[in-house]
Amino acid sequence: MIKANDPSLKSWIEVPSNNDFPIQNLPFGIFKTQSSNSRVGVAIGDQVLDLSMLNKLGFLEDFKIDDSVFSTNYLNDLIALGKPFCSALRHRISNLLNSNNPELRDNKNACYKVLHFMSNVQMQMPVKVGDYTDFYSSIYHATNVGTMFRDPANALLPNWKHLPVGYHGRSSSIVVSGTSFHRPKGQTKPADSDLPIFGPCKLLDFELEMAFIIGKSTELGTAVSTTDADDYIFGLALFNDWSARDIQTWEYVPLGPFLAKNFASTISPWIVTLEALEPFRTEGYKQEPKVLPYLEYSGEKNIDIQLEVSIQPEKGEENTVCRSNFKFMYWTMEQQLAHHTSNGCNINIGDLMASGTISGPAANSFGSMLELSWKGTKPVKLKDGTERKFINDNDTVIMRGYCEKNGLRIGFGEAAGKVLPTL
Repeated sequence: MIKANDPSLKSWIEVPSNNDFPIQNLPFGIFKTQSSNSRVGVAIGDQVLDLSMLNKLGFLEDFKIDDSVFSTNYLNDLIALGKPFCSALRHRISNLLNSNNPELRDNKNACYKVLHFMSNVQMQMPVKVGDYTDFYSSIYHATNVGTMFRDPANALLPNWKHLPVGYHGRSSSIVVSGTSFHRPKGQTKPADSDLPIFGPCKLLDFELEMAFIIGKSTELGTAVSTTDADDYIFGLALFNDWSARDIQTWEYVPLGPFLAKNFASTISPWIVTLEALEPFRTEGYKQEPKVLPYLEYSGEKNIDIQLEVSIQPEKGEENTVCRSNFKFMYWTMEQQLAHHTSNGCNINIGDLMASGTISGPAANSFGSMLELSWKGTKPVKLKDGTERKFINDNDTVIMRGYCEKNGLRIGFGEAAGKVLPTL
């Protein structure tokens, strides 16, 4: 049987050039139409395949699965069936969409019922996120921040190269791409004042991140090794962990981020399976000093995902301000998960773990406005003649990402969010 990742596969559904969703991708998401409730879909080209209807019409009868798994608000129940099941489902969908298979292709009535153009659907939150953890795993980002705010000669804190630094965030304010939010308010301390004030954030920032979704639960007291970690990772999505820099500066000592980070985070609607990303594995960052044994790993664990960030002023053009890559990460997902569970912390299906800001070595690869404008000292010029030190009201920030090798492109769609004025 031809594998779903085979680069020679072609679909009978036309997939535009440079499209994120060829037959080798087949990411899972949740969508609804004007006439239907939320259900599970798979992206193919510029269309969405309705798995609920596909199941009702008998195309998935070998799986003997209750339709409630597909007619649902989140992917959690599908993910809970296990990676072997989801892999087999993905392979079945690949076979149905294969250009050489007339089973669905020549059934025009079924095609009409199971396929929807993306322009006609509304994407929903893909998973019910129970717990959310944000890491701080890009050495370039951590070095930049340490250089700006601490001693440039000792930019990294003593623990940084020994463990994946992270903190627990707020899951309730994670929203799907296309969701607008109001500029947050909070306490800040002006440089010329001895006392704080309360008001709108003035230094609103984006953070370019990737998120992985937990696909297998553990019990309290169980640790996941770097060797087994991939068995617990269902897939990845783009993630913008919005940040209120001025609020954070005042509040983060001694316990870390709070109101500066919990007002909104944006996730892309399609979860690209780890299986689809395997061909794009690459060598990781050389870690020195040597990590402790529980964080050691072998093989290629980083993933070559090209990333970009654009700012679009209201009624204006997009301006690409950052081009980075997920392969720049110092700490791998496997190490992050191993460290997260090393003390026995249990994980649950749908938990989200974010990489932390992804910055590269070049100035145009920095993954936040804090770095791109170097704390506001080097404003970023836009096409309309305006400048940005941070994000303005009515700006839309758009993140995109894709893997590409040997003519095959596997993409994530986009994570877009618009900043509205403070209420």
